[in-house]
Amino acid sequence: MSFLLFLISVLGLGVTNTAGVAVTVNLGTTYQEMDGFGCSQAFGRAANIYTAASSAQTAALDLLFSQTAGAGFSILRNRIGNGNTSSDSILPTSPGSPSATPSYQWDGYDSAQFWLTQKAKNYSVPYVYADAWGAPYFMKTNNAVGNGGYLCGVSGQSCSSGDWKQAYANFLTKYVQIYKDNGLTITHLGFLNEPEFSASYSSMLSSGTQAADFIKVLYPTLQSANLSSQVKIACCDSEGWNNQKTMTSQLISAGVESSVGVVTSHSYTSSPDVAISTSRKVWQTEYADLSGSWSTNWYSSGAIGDGFYWAKLIYNGIVNANLSAYLYWEGAETGVQTNSCLISISGTTVTASGRLWALGQWSRYVRPGARRVATTSGSSTLLTSAFKNTDGSLSVQVLNNSASSQSVSISVSGGTYTQASAFISQQSNGGKPTALTVTVSSGVVTGTVGAYSMTTFKLTA
Repeated sequence: MSFLLFLISVLGLGVTNTAGVAVTVNLGTTYQEMDGFGCSQAFGRAANIYTAASSAQTAALDLLFSQTAGAGFSILRNRIGNGNTSSDSILPTSPGSPSATPSYQWDGYDSAQFWLTQKAKNYSVPYVYADAWGAPYFMKTNNAVGNGGYLCGVSGQSCSSGDWKQAYANFLTKYVQIYKDNGLTITHLGFLNEPEFSASYSSMLSSGTQAADFIKVLYPTLQSANLSSQVKIACCDSEGWNNQKTMTSQLISAGVESSVGVVTSHSYTSSPDVAISTSRKVWQTEYADLSGSWSTNWYSSGAIGDGFYWAKLIYNGIVNANLSAYLYWEGAETGVQTNSCLISISGTTVTASGRLWALGQWSRYVRPGARRVATTSGSSTLLTSAFKNTDGSLSVQVLNNSASSQSVSISVSGGTYTQASAFISQQSNGGKPTALTVTVSSGVVTGTVGAYSMTTFKLTA
């Protein structure tokens, strides 16, 4: 019996529920608009792809950005460097004072992020999120790249060198402008990363109130540069959801909510469980299994390294916390030892993990501009969601959180769909979405979903 249960969990086998579980989609009840899914290649990871063998480079890019061969990511998160070298900042040396003329430097490389952004553009990736982990060191209270420190001039923080808020706003605006001048559009701009965490690497501390002090300077600076219609301000990439809720409340109290384009958070100390009270879209912009040994499994034990774990995590964030975007930490890396990334590059061998395909199940079939609509499920072990894409297609997700296959019958209230296809991720296919046989009769779509699987049903008129 124990061997049978092993086969069930590993191969996605099990007794099929032949009665069929009813899943209903209600197009009349709508929720948030989606922006998409993605990852980062910060801290040299973009260079991992750039320096790879040609075949490996192409394979990695396809796995990240292709809607047919890979995950089809629609968001790339880049890091704006704040170091003391020209390879890690466009302003590596202090001009001497906040009002002095800065000597910006552009190496045309940006740790290979510029090249990667060009490649992403070729795949029609619509969103580029450029995020600074902190201000240049000389603009901070501790005069250091890392170890926290505050931006000089925000509430409660002063420096003998003066108030650097405007200079920091100019620095960020210049970075956006450089990319624009070189034919690349940055659509979202952040100025903090985990501002409650004093990391030894690039970091800067801030409360929501202090972030608001800076937004009051950054927003008009972008307006003056004619960039406010191009780029949206993102805030605040907190280390966890609970702290981001607090920071967002402080932003609202300070009167800057309308100047913020998206509210952003990570999930390391607490995960998205309920919606943040804001009128802005909300993105989960970084999370990963940083300590688990590298795994390609879709489902083995239900651990954090498994793809199915992430499929459910994303589901919870989208359905329960109204997320409009979900980003993993790193996309592709060389010398991989942990699950901090989604793809391993080793020589000419490029290996996708089940975690990549978990994000891919969402990203391939829930495209930017899609609107979430209501669903009901006839089983507590079948998690369901649905989205109406801008092309008119209806994308229905079914996550089978049980050790048995289940027959599913999907009906739609408020719309008529006559054609359907389905794509399943399970352990037996490594998580890579594979075509699943479905039938359509009198507007009802029927198919059988495997144990511990995620299936997307794509309905068209």
